[in-house]
Amino acid sequence: MLPMVTATERDDMTWYQCDACGLLFDDPDDAEQHEKHCDAEDPSYLQ
Repeated sequence: MLPMVTATERDDMTWYQCDACGLLFDDPDDAEQHEKHCDAEDPSYLQ
């Protein structure tokens, strides 16, 4: 199953959270790119 990104409103901004690993993005394009490559494991980098 592919990871899925959910849009949420926080602090008067729309954030995109990966349901698989929990990363948050403020740019829908970044979230979409991440969604394609997410392996649902903890990220190997800090954001």
